[in-house]
Order: sequence, then C-alpha cells, then structure tokens
Amino acid sequence: MDEAQRREGQPGRPNPQLTRRRILTASAGAAAVLGAAGLPVLQTATPAIGKGTWTVEPLIPEQNRGIILYSVRDRISAAPDDSGVPYGFERVLARLAELGYKEIEFAGYNQHSSILGRQITPTEIRKILDDNGLVANGTHASINAATFQQQLDIAEELGMKNIGTGSDPTNSNYQSDWDAAADLWNELGRQARDRKMRLYTHNHDAAYNFLLDAGPLDANGRPTRSSGVRKLEYFMAKTDAKYVFFEMDIYWGYVARFKHTKYINSAGRERTSIFDPILTVARRTKRFPLFHAKDGNRNTALANGYEMTPLGEGDINFQQFFQTIGEPDFHHANWEQDSAPGGAANPGQSLDFAALSYQNMADLTIYRNE
Repeated sequence: MDEAQRREGQPGRPNPQLTRRRILTASAGAAAVLGAAGLPVLQTATPAIGKGTWTVEPLIPEQNRGIILYSVRDRISAAPDDSGVPYGFERVLARLAELGYKEIEFAGYNQHSSILGRQITPTEIRKILDDNGLVANGTHASINAATFQQQLDIAEELGMKNIGTGSDPTNSNYQSDWDAAADLWNELGRQARDRKMRLYTHNHDAAYNFLLDAGPLDANGRPTRSSGVRKLEYFMAKTDAKYVFFEMDIYWGYVARFKHTKYINSAGRERTSIFDPILTVARRTKRFPLFHAKDGNRNTALANGYEMTPLGEGDINFQQFFQTIGEPDFHHANWEQDSAPGGAANPGQSLDFAALSYQNMADLTIYRNE
C-alpha cells in the first residue's frame, strides 16, 4: 500500500477519507487474505456494466454503530460549566444520538455529583438511553466471582446483551494461570447466559504476546520459553464458545502485530510469528460480537508502532477488516480513542472527534450483486 493510499487526509479534517480507490484497494487485499486462509471471499470489486444489479450497502449496519463512553469520559465526568459543551449522561448521550450513534458501551456509571446533587442511578441512565433511542451494547466492568451477580443486575437494568471488561482474564504469562482463568470464565459465562447475556473480554496488545509454556523451568518451576501459542488464543481454545466471547480492540491488535513477533522455543532458538488480527477473528467470527474501532497512524519510532487518531484518519484499514470478517449483522463496532479528550484548552475535542469518527464509520460501504 503506498503513502497516498494510506494517508489521504490529516487528523481533524471534517471530510470522510474513504475514497473509491481506497475501498477498491482494501477489497483486493481482503480477497487475498481470505483466499490464502481458505475462507470465503466477499465480492466488493467495482461493478461491471451489464453484469447484473449492484447495490451499495453500509459495511457496518447503522444499528450496530456504537461508542464506548471512555472516549468522551471528560464530558461524562465534567461538572456543569459555561463552555457550551455537553456534560453528564443526559446531555452527552443526547449529543451522541444526534451524531448518529445507536449503541453505547459503558466505562463506568458515574457522573459529576453536582449535576443531580447525588450520583445518578442505573434506572435513570436507562431512561436517558430510551429517551434518545440508544441501546447499551456492553460495558467495561470488573469481572470477578464476588461481584458478578451485582454487575449482571446493573447490565440487566440497562438492557445489555453483553457484559465485559477492559482487562485481561489474567495478567500472567503462564499456562497454568490461563487454565485457571478459563475455568472461572466458563462458570461466569454460564451465569451470564442464564440471564440472556454474553460475557466478553477486551484485549490490549499484551494479550496477544506469547504464552510461556515450554522448558527449561526457572527456580520457581515456571516455564521460561514458548511453543509459539499466544495467550489470548490459548484462552479462546480453553473456554467454551457458548459462554465466553471477545471484543477485539483493532488498534491494539495491530500494535500486537508490530510488537510481538518473536519468541524463544523450547530448544532455545528464536522464532518469528506475525500476528494477524483479521484472521484471528475470521476463523472464529461468531466469538467476537463487539469491536473497538480504534484507529492509529503508523509510527515505528513509538514503542507501540502507532499513535491514536479519530476513526478514518489513521492507517488501519477498517474497510478490509470488517469486509473480511463478514457477519455484519452480528458484529457491533464501538468507536474508541483513548486520547480524544482535549482538556481545558479544548473541552469540545472528544465530541468533535466522535462526530468525525461516526461519519467515517458510516461511509464504509460494500457492493453487492443481486
């Protein structure tokens, strides 16, 4: 992909950057990835004249376009001010609905107590959602056995179909700890399913680093080398597909592709393995109901290899990603940008980025032949 294809705009520009040339390039790349993996190829090439009736459809259905409130956390938590920028749940959610978002993923349930003279309740948040035609599609809560039923109570009050966390099931590098986490999550996932919800975990890049599962052992009897299996993919294999689901953070997936490329095998030899976020999902697409549609510009001078941008303003090819994984009605895309808040100097920045990111998400399209 050349520079012109990767960078057709600069962060903050209001116009969508998804040109026909970029879409067609993405389509060709997606077909190559699918074909190499033995997966079905979606048809999104330029329609040929006289070759049937072609329609253009949104790649991410309107009802599945969401936002995690962490992206606008500065305005959710803001005290009443004279900036003219919305603050608190009632005003911010109304603005997000005006922008076009249909779904909300929560990152906590608190706002500034001065708005109501007390803390808002889940029942009051649910009314705000309903009044604005919004649906709660998930949350980043603390998932543990002691408080899980209380978290399910809140999720049920808010009408969620998914309940999750922004943390890994374990921070360990060792197989035994991931085995224990899988046992716990299978049980909690069963409890969630009993209440008609799906339990999910959200990744950062470390989750796709290599598991330490091979000898020799250290002084504590722990493995020091790897078979080349990645931690979260091991967890996927150990958990029951009926009970445990995943939210791919696409940005952190590409950071993992950049950072976690080498491991030392049991014989002490260095091996290279490149992580592919697209194929990780495409091979088990129904285990990923949710995504963080988080974009970034490639910058290899940075430790992570990318720096975050509004959606559609970076180098990550969302057209290729969502086209390749298929199942558009099943998948829900939540825009996220950790760095969206502009602070006191620009209190409206996070909501401005939310507007730009929604427009770029809506402009992702696919051709179909009827």
